[in-house]
Amino acid sequence: MRVAIIIPAHNEAPLITQTLQSLANQTVLPASVVVVDDNSTDDTFTAAQAYSDILPLQLVRNKSTAENIPGTKVINAFKKGLSLLDIDHYDIICKFDADLIFPPDYLEKITSIFKKQSISNDSKGPGMVAGHCTILKNGTWEIENQNNPDHIRGALKAYHTTCFKEIGGLQSSIGWDTMDEMLARYYGWDVVTIPHLFVKHLKPTGAAYKARSMRLQGVAFYKMRYGWALTLITALKMALKAGSFSLLFQYVYGYQNAYKTGVTPIFTKDQGRFIRTYRWKGIYNKLRL
Repeated sequence: MRVAIIIPAHNEAPLITQTLQSLANQTVLPASVVVVDDNSTDDTFTAAQAYSDILPLQLVRNKSTAENIPGTKVINAFKKGLSLLDIDHYDIICKFDADLIFPPDYLEKITSIFKKQSISNDSKGPGMVAGHCTILKNGTWEIENQNNPDHIRGALKAYHTTCFKEIGGLQSSIGWDTMDEMLARYYGWDVVTIPHLFVKHLKPTGAAYKARSMRLQGVAFYKMRYGWALTLITALKMALKAGSFSLLFQYVYGYQNAYKTGVTPIFTKDQGRFIRTYRWKGIYNKLRL
């Protein structure tokens, strides 16, 4: 299967070489790697350029705001890279971060899953596949923020091209890495995580919970048509995990403000019903255990 990888990178000079080297070491090599230097002020572009003779590499500079708008900045950079590809020439489209070290058999293992038939009679087959991010803690690599073993981290997304097109690509919005999975399931695709396939995440997801980011997450709940009850439960869970109950009000404020200002949902009403049913079923199953 032909694999295309797009790597948005902002000020990743010290780390991107490790990511690219790990891709060059794969037992199944990618057909294309696109690195998008997203308004970097360091040597990210030059560091990546050193791999031009080792990988089928394209490099492009993207002008963007210096402000890191959660979910928007990285996906806009991804789309810049995507515009350089004819995706019909590839079987798998990947969005990888620039601070990962992949085991040598990573692409081999995910492509082997994509080649498999559906895991249920009413499924189209694997639409999204990934391993798990690990972070270094006290000298040991541990799975990063494993709330749901079936969730694929935004750092290492891989899509069957047909699935990618059916879900409409990626949304330039915070919450995009939940929207893609739910839409894949809605359209009948399997979302598969591979046990014991671990990727080293060199720069873990930021632990600094900013009020603005939480409000934007509340807006994302509205865009996905969570409804008030599901929003409150999800926000409470996330606030408790962050160790700050006050963040609950930021999530709720974002949702309420989106409702009041008439923000247009991304999901259709039918897709909204699907995600609510899926989430409530997950809550029920956890309570039953």
